[in-house]
Amino acid sequence: MTDNHILLSVQDLKVYFRSADACARAVDGVSFDVRKKETVCLVGESGCGKTVSALSILGLVATPPGEIQGGRIVFAGQNLLELSENEMQKIRGNHIAMVFQEPLTSLNPVFTIEDQISEAVRIHKKIETESLHEKCIRLLKDVGISDPEQRLEDYPHQLSGGQRQRVMIAMALACDPDLIIADEPTTALDVTVQAQILELFGAIQTKQSMSILYITHDLGVVAAIADRVYVMYAGMIAEQGKTEHIFRNARHPYTQGLLASLPSLSKRGKRLYSIPGAVPDPAYKPAGCPFHPRCPHKAPSCHTEYPNMCDYGQGHLARCPILFQDKGRHI
Repeated sequence: MTDNHILLSVQDLKVYFRSADACARAVDGVSFDVRKKETVCLVGESGCGKTVSALSILGLVATPPGEIQGGRIVFAGQNLLELSENEMQKIRGNHIAMVFQEPLTSLNPVFTIEDQISEAVRIHKKIETESLHEKCIRLLKDVGISDPEQRLEDYPHQLSGGQRQRVMIAMALACDPDLIIADEPTTALDVTVQAQILELFGAIQTKQSMSILYITHDLGVVAAIADRVYVMYAGMIAEQGKTEHIFRNARHPYTQGLLASLPSLSKRGKRLYSIPGAVPDPAYKPAGCPFHPRCPHKAPSCHTEYPNMCDYGQGHLARCPILFQDKGRHI
């Protein structure tokens, strides 16, 4: 795959949050790519840096206390970190749109659904009021909301959780962006609505040929929608590769632990596995491999040496040279 197929390239991104007595390295050298017409999942436990990575792409990290300490974010050939705020405003919503985790807190309670869907279009596109109204109706139809004319007059509190999430997706689609970033958009929904939203994302991507960066902690979601996967841990990428490679032949002990914790029919009636311990505080990460305090395969070197990526072929990389030291190539 040549470089002209890559829409977004995040390269060695570092995002730190400083306080009076500590520096939290929330994102600590993260690199990943999203290709055109591709769905990429960024997966990991809460606190691993997924959302901060996404907010950094759109220039939405609050400064202070947050600060981008290094790296590049290249979108359609330009480094977003070099753009002014006015230039970024032309990117947000127009070329890159974001669907947030909790729509009730993301939608403005005092504006109608039509006001909120049409806002991005009014900012970025020249369109007459009558045509804009018709576009809003069409967007609600596209995301599967019944009686769209009536729903446009409603306020967020008058809609169900699933309807509000569909409205958020309609808002993201309003300007036909090249990339949608979806930050755990189905977490607060029941499983039936979750399945409908995931199906909707797939249909939208097929219809509009856009790219999706999907952020989640749910490997079931990953299996359903992802072309490629990046597994994050403690602000770094622990493993990356095609979805089938990750699920069939995980190379990092953290990824193995996540997969072992998935429920299945074969585990019915048995206690599910859980990875011992917790993600380290980003202000007080252990030396060496940040996963070693929780790792069942750690070696003495893991306590002192930060692991490089090992290449297992076909784009499958893992930051663990110990467990598979005879099978991978260091890069």
